[in-house]
Formats: sequence, C-alpha cells, structure tokens
Amino acid sequence: MQTPKGTCLESVKLAIDIGYRHIDGAYVYYNENEVGEAIRTKIAEGKVKREDIFYCGKLWNTCHPPELVRPTLEKTLKTLGLDYVDLYIVELPMAFKPGDAIYPRDENGKYIYHKTDLCATWEALEECKEAGLVKSLGVSNFNRRQLELILNKPGLKYKPTTNQVECHPYFTQPKLLEFCRQHNIVIVGYSPIGTSRDASWVNVSSPPLLEDPILIRIGNKYGKTSAQVALRFNAQRGVVVIPKSFNPKRITENFQIFDFSLTDEEMKDIEALNKNIRYVELLMWSDHPEYPFKEEY
Repeated sequence: MQTPKGTCLESVKLAIDIGYRHIDGAYVYYNENEVGEAIRTKIAEGKVKREDIFYCGKLWNTCHPPELVRPTLEKTLKTLGLDYVDLYIVELPMAFKPGDAIYPRDENGKYIYHKTDLCATWEALEECKEAGLVKSLGVSNFNRRQLELILNKPGLKYKPTTNQVECHPYFTQPKLLEFCRQHNIVIVGYSPIGTSRDASWVNVSSPPLLEDPILIRIGNKYGKTSAQVALRFNAQRGVVVIPKSFNPKRITENFQIFDFSLTDEEMKDIEALNKNIRYVELLMWSDHPEYPFKEEY
C-alpha cells in the first residue's frame, strides 16, 4: 500500500531518532528512495553510522530468473543510495512472469506465473553476497519444504539466515519456529500486531488481534497497550518483530517493549491464544504451484 509522499521519509527519520535500527523495506513498497534518504540524512547528522543500520531489501516475484537477481539488487542499492544491504530476501517463493508489470496478468485478468527454480535464484543471490552487495541472505513466506529445497541444495554456500513470515499471538507458528531453530534460521515476524483490514489482501473475517481481552488484561497490569504485549511476546520467544506504522505515537509505543518482561505463565496464556489464523492468505495466488500456505507449515 502506498503512503503519501514524504510520510515514509519522516517516519524513518523519527524511528532512527527513537532507536530503531532494523528497517524492513522492499522494491514493491515504492518508498526505498525515501527510506534511503532518511538513512543517509541521519548518517550525515552523525546520529548513526551506516553499520548501525540493518536494512532488509526484498527480491520481487518477477525477478527470480538468475540473470535478473543482481541487476534488481543493484537497482535497489541505487534507489537507496547505499553500497550494500544488510539482508536481502526472496519475498515469496512464487515466480511471476518477468517484465515491467509488478503483477503481470493476461487479457482475462489472470496472473501470469513463471516456472520457479528456487535453487537457481538462490545461487544468484549467493553471487551477490560474494560481490559484497549484501551481507546476509534470507527468504520470506517459505514453508518447511521450500526451506529444505535450499538447505539440501548441492553445493550450498550460504544458507538462509532468516525466514520472514506472519507471526503473532493468533498465529504463533510453533512447528515452523522449531524447524527454523534447529537450522539456526531466525524467524522475522511480520504483522506482529495483526494487520490492516484491507479486504484486497487480508482475511477480514478474522478477529482483530488487539481487541483480545487477554492481551488487554496483561497490558493493564504493566501499563502497556495490547500491541506492546503482542510485540513483547514474540521478542521474548526469539522472534524478530517488524511492526509497521506511520503514526508517530505508535512508532514510539512500538519501541517501548524493553522495560518489562512477561512471566512464564503470561507467555503460556498468550501462546494458548493461537487460532492458526493467517491474516495474510494471498489467496489470489493460491493456484501457483509454489503457493506456500497449502502445507501445514
């Protein structure tokens, strides 16, 4: 979803001032120019050094063919005005037809897919790392089978360091989390406080997470919001959280989760909220051969 021009610039500058250092971006957010400007401004002000910032970029579905991987990353670096990104991830395991259209469709409005070879895409990413364009490589929305494709790839040089997936108290991902722990893959949780109610890509029939009475009750005990409790829950179980907000008050609140801890009992109570509810189902691509959410995890 696009935001008004300048909103992202000011939000990232504020976030860096507050203390955020991990910035999750993507080519398809259409705001990497503003993010890069914010980072460069804060470096110029002496607020941070480049090595203090952890920037994650993403390889979009239309750029999976190996010959497109490096040019796509180089384009991202040019847009950001940076020499390297800290993490570059395959945004989705589903390839789309390469070309100028971000969401390629045929004359009937049907999405045009492309044959996916995740291992070939990964090898091209490994070359980007060896060229110094990226420090670490990862994936996003990969299920166990798709992770194993990469992990078991003959001649693997660099394994995925992260898997960015939906993760929150209503969707705690216990099996995927355990599998990733065994392979030293960090889970980065998107939508950690639920998500917007945009029916074009969100399951709006699911209950809003932040209205959950248990999260509210625990929050009241600590003088925290239900969102802060949800973020603390994931952070405390080793999941990296990337809450999205352009609201200065919420950006500030989302960072204020390091001055309290949940008890073991509270952690269990929140874990028990798991309903296996996925807000981001991406059903419009459920006929893709590599659609990742058909499998249990």
